[in-house]
Amino acid sequence: QFPLGRRLPCDIYWHGVSFHDNNIFSGQVNKFPGMTETVRKITLSRAMRTMQNLFPEEYNFYPRSWILPEELSLFVEEVRTMKDSDPSWKPTFIVKPDGGCQGDGIYLIKDPGDIRLTGSIQSRPAVVQEYICKPLLMDELKFDIRLYVLLKSLEPLEIYIAKDGLSRFCTEPYQEPTLKNLHQVFMHLTNYSLNIHSGNFIHSDSVNTGSKRTFSSILCRLSSKGADVKKLWSEIISLVIKTIIALTPELKVYYQSDIPAGKPGPTCFQILGFDILLMTDLKPVLLEVNANPSMRIEHERESSPGVFENVPSPVDEEVKVAVIRDTLRLVDPQKKKSKDTQLIWLTEHPVDEYFCVCTISMKDKQHKHHSLKLSLKLKFYLKLGSCQSLEQVWEVSEELLDAPKSPGAALPSLCLKQVFPKYANEFSHLRLMDRVAALFIRFLGVRGTTKLGPTGFRTFIRNCRLSNSNFSMAAVDILYIDITRRWNSMGIEKESGMCLQAFVEAFFCLARKKYKSLPLHEKVLALTCVCERRLAGLHRKRLVWGCG
Repeated sequence: QFPLGRRLPCDIYWHGVSFHDNNIFSGQVNKFPGMTETVRKITLSRAMRTMQNLFPEEYNFYPRSWILPEELSLFVEEVRTMKDSDPSWKPTFIVKPDGGCQGDGIYLIKDPGDIRLTGSIQSRPAVVQEYICKPLLMDELKFDIRLYVLLKSLEPLEIYIAKDGLSRFCTEPYQEPTLKNLHQVFMHLTNYSLNIHSGNFIHSDSVNTGSKRTFSSILCRLSSKGADVKKLWSEIISLVIKTIIALTPELKVYYQSDIPAGKPGPTCFQILGFDILLMTDLKPVLLEVNANPSMRIEHERESSPGVFENVPSPVDEEVKVAVIRDTLRLVDPQKKKSKDTQLIWLTEHPVDEYFCVCTISMKDKQHKHHSLKLSLKLKFYLKLGSCQSLEQVWEVSEELLDAPKSPGAALPSLCLKQVFPKYANEFSHLRLMDRVAALFIRFLGVRGTTKLGPTGFRTFIRNCRLSNSNFSMAAVDILYIDITRRWNSMGIEKESGMCLQAFVEAFFCLARKKYKSLPLHEKVLALTCVCERRLAGLHRKRLVWGCG
């Protein structure tokens, strides 16, 4: 643990919150720059809406969403129109603060007029979504699924999904929303951090019962009732891949800002938490993506009035230990190195006065064996100061693990299943926005920026030869100013210029002008191909001029 940072280089940095927890220049980091910002509720909703506009049938797993306060009037108008066209439609909506977590600030409404228009709506924007009124129930309780996804690499894209996850249950029997029960959070919200305070919450020593269970136990019950579990898993895998494809354009902009291409620097990986709800027909619906899912394998219990102790949680240990263990196996730098070096684990969140012994690889084979055993059991906490040397660490771990001196048990099979690039052919057509983001990044110009200036936008138009008699450079400037001004008024960033989402809006506008009769995704694809072809031709000309 190095709460204040570390000067000497490390193979793996394990940060508590974000990529910028410490200054790093090499090795591997367990966070991507910009991930926290990218999976915030508003940014995620905008990314999903872009993909829904391009591929509506492929992205129908994300609820219809509106962004507050900027789309409040649009929300009111669309709801009124839908009610007029279908008087029997009795919707419920859920309001989620953009920066909220653990259920903080979430509430349900039946009518747009019920939105709490306090002063905080401006300072704390939110997303309002259609509420899923008919979720799959188990034991008459609503539940969601937390799946752990490893984004091992951004370029090339490499995604793994844990074979098991957590099912988190509400603690009051579910009823469809009415004006009388809208406020009953223990009935409607599945957040563990909320339901843990319910008197009905059940801590179980079994992974198959209680208010938190393994997802595999749910699948077993569904299978016993004749459900097609293989189809469900296939749809969940598809949901995860499509969601990450929607997020990668924004992530690549942040990535090039912190780690420019062609320059030495760290590589990144990250464990994400996907929250998924199942409908009665077993269709999975994405609720949100968590950049920093909790990896605690214990819970607090009040042993006496006002006195709490940490108690192991078998279901958390079953799932989370395997996820972290196999993440370390997949990113293990020893696979790429000819000699052993020390592997350091950094964290910003010590557990009281304890510290978690993770993998410390030594040149000595006997010690290396023990490091593998330790990585299998990330649950051993040693008091700081109780071990004055590595030898004492091994002695204590030997006693805890009851491990033999000689190399023994093999590691279990990976709990993380690769889904991309394994299934890349099925989803390659969806990566259109990656190509648009590549055009945006190409013209950013200034290192470390994430916004395109007016000169960069004009250069993009000129180099791709997109201006003509019907679309002059003066019209280009007006388009840039109008879109940039509107997007900058929505955000809180001080940096001026055109963000990626504003560039996407401008790009779609250009595509609609140029190709009027095609579906939107074909318009955008056609314009992207034109830009790429003309830029490639320009590059070849410059090479020839350089040789000349």
